[in-house]
Amino acid sequence: MEVDKAEQKVGDIVLDVHDLKVLDPRGSIAIDGINFEVRAGEVLGIAGVQGNGQTELVRSLTGLLTPIDGSVTLSGHDITHSNPRQITELGSAHIPEDRQKDGLVLSLPISDNLVLNTYYLKPYSKGIWLDQKVIIESGEKLVKSFDIRTPSVFTPASSLSGGNQQKIIVAREFSRPIKLLIASQPTRGLDVGSIEYIHKRLLAKRDEGCAVLLVSTELDEVMQLSDRIAVLYRGKIIAIVDGKSASKEQLGLLMAGISHETEKLSN
Repeated sequence: MEVDKAEQKVGDIVLDVHDLKVLDPRGSIAIDGINFEVRAGEVLGIAGVQGNGQTELVRSLTGLLTPIDGSVTLSGHDITHSNPRQITELGSAHIPEDRQKDGLVLSLPISDNLVLNTYYLKPYSKGIWLDQKVIIESGEKLVKSFDIRTPSVFTPASSLSGGNQQKIIVAREFSRPIKLLIASQPTRGLDVGSIEYIHKRLLAKRDEGCAVLLVSTELDEVMQLSDRIAVLYRGKIIAIVDGKSASKEQLGLLMAGISHETEKLSN
């Protein structure tokens, strides 16, 4: 499935990751001293076989996991030890890899899910009270704008298809000004129509000048959407290649841990 991608207009560095080290839940090194940056107006794809540190990387960039070493800056602000709310308020958006576990409260209606990260702000909050009228009106607008197929905004998120559940998350994250979008496995388990929709929305954000970090095990997806591609293998970035010139063969070898340096050592 091909997607139309406009000519890239790269801006300043938005996300800067330096010597980052992160542990997995067992206490083993999951991310081992990696360095990369994402600029405004570009998609940096992270390619790799599942289980090479992708989950821990995303969790550390979104404040869900604290690195043991290194630094992360977002538009010049050090967020290495920041919590999710602080990072969100600096203009970061997150599409999590498990939409049902980490992206939605399935028992809540769509309208509530659409304000999970902004409910405490105006116009949704009035002191200690929530303005349900504003929340519902905003929800109805987002349902229409993002083509969420549902009987109403009062429908529980659990009742929707995977594609429409993902649209709720995208609508929520895109409904506010953002500088950085971290999209982790954004089309996993979706039908072809939903995949195409999500791809177009991601590229639209890139074209608006947002920095996009795409983490996906779907190689076709990474190749179609990315301006640059970083290959993650056993917690290390072993190469960063140009998206236009990258081939499946080249990326496949890199994902298996075979780089030019590895080839030289084996000869």
